[in-house]
Amino acid sequence: MLGPADPAAVRELWIVLHGYGQLAAEFLAGFAPVDDGSRLIVAPEALSRFYDARSAMEEHKEAAVGASWMTREDRLHEIDDHLAWLQQVWEAYRPQVPDDTPLTVLGFSQGATAASRWVATGHVAARRLICWGASLAPELDLGPDAPLRQTATSIVVGSRDRFATPERIAAERARIEATGFPMSFLTFAGGHRLDDPTLTRLAAERT
Repeated sequence: MLGPADPAAVRELWIVLHGYGQLAAEFLAGFAPVDDGSRLIVAPEALSRFYDARSAMEEHKEAAVGASWMTREDRLHEIDDHLAWLQQVWEAYRPQVPDDTPLTVLGFSQGATAASRWVATGHVAARRLICWGASLAPELDLGPDAPLRQTATSIVVGSRDRFATPERIAAERARIEATGFPMSFLTFAGGHRLDDPTLTRLAAERT
């Protein structure tokens, strides 16, 4: 968690979801540029930790550890589990900040689809959703009555993101725009990572 010690100083609450193979603490460190004393930034960790699969079994005691929001194994139950976990995080921090504090939910890579699924439930009052390095979960309802339409949504992609080729970006933008779903699309010069200037720009756009 980053932010002021005094809850009364909080003007925004951000809940930020890391990507595949990351841990919450290392991801949270990337938000230091927007830790300006007015923003409480909370980074919950995905429920499934694992050793780096590239490490030999005998080397696991020294292998890198990461976490995943879900895998293909028992996929739907894992989605239910992380949605319930994120709801618990929201309900734990909501009473700690002033009642009118706006909520931004930011998800990076695999965390972006988790974030979009959570906000789309309509069970969390997010003012803004930022999907970074990935798009909205493909199965979401984006129609006129979708709860997600109550949230200002942005998609952020690096110009050299190896997972987001121009063809994939064009196809995804066409899919979303065909539904009439309102969103903003931002790019920056870089790869599959956070970008300090872009993050600072988004933070300056007070919700």
